[in-house]
Parts: sequence; structure tokens; C-alpha cells
Amino acid sequence: MSGDSQLQKSVLDELAWEPTVDAAHIGVAARDGVVTLTGHVNNFAEKLAAERAARRVKGVKAIAQEIDVKLPSSDVRSDEDIAASALSVLRWHAGLPTEQIQLKVEDGRVTLNGEVHWQYQSDLAESDVRKIKGVCGVTNLISVKPSVQPFEVKRKIEEALKRSAELE
Repeated sequence: MSGDSQLQKSVLDELAWEPTVDAAHIGVAARDGVVTLTGHVNNFAEKLAAERAARRVKGVKAIAQEIDVKLPSSDVRSDEDIAASALSVLRWHAGLPTEQIQLKVEDGRVTLNGEVHWQYQSDLAESDVRKIKGVCGVTNLISVKPSVQPFEVKRKIEEALKRSAELE
């Protein structure tokens, strides 16, 4: 079996193994380590799970993600409803400065904007919004602006080392 054929088979096997993915609706092509995923899934979380599964396969160098999200009619929601749910989810998550995060919803695709102090806050906001029923995609444009300056970090590390040395 050629390298591309083996890679394609390995990715298909990994997709079939992943319980959060319905592999029957996903096609895989492989060429020189570049894997193209095609087809459709029922929600955005499944699309991301398919991509993560493909990335786990040894030999995958890049992924061309061409999977469409086709929501079942029972999951289709208005942009207004998705936006209200997203705001609610973000507010309920401790540690997120929701007053600094704005969102826009268009055709089920959520765009996050704003400024936070830590990368985990940006990642957390994106992760929370991905899981909302009816979301077809998420674009995270939240920028991270640390509130601590490098010279402050240096000073605090030196103070911690001094305290530790005094105890030792």
C-alpha cells in the first residue's frame, strides 16, 4: 500500500474510532502528508473532533478542513437566540471578563472580539461558545493584552527567590 493510501486508511480508522464523530459522512483524501477532510456533520463540535482525530494520526503534516456543518432542523436557531445563549454561557463562567468580550453572530457563525489579560480567557470563551447548540463556526479575534509588564515579573521573581533563600 502506498504512503498516501496508508495515511488515508489510518485517518479513516481514527475517525471511525472517535466516538464523537459519525465517520460515515466524512471523506478523506491524502497526498504527501496533506489530509483533506470533506463531507458534512451535524454540529460544529463534531467538525472540530474530526479535525483533532485526523491530527492524531502519525504522518499528517497538514489538514485541509472542508467539512460542512449541516444542522438538523431541530438544532437550527436564530442568530439572536445563539447570541443570547452565548452571552449567558460566558457570564456563567467564572474568570471570564465578559464586559471585555463582544460577540457577533451571523448565519450561525460566532465572532468573538475584545481584549483580555490572559490567553486562557480567550481560549475559554471560544471553547464555551463552540458547544452551543446551533453554532456552525467560531472565529476568535480576542486579543491578549497582559496587565503585567516584563520588568514587574522580573522584580517579583527576584523577590520570591530572595524569600526562598532566606527560608533555606
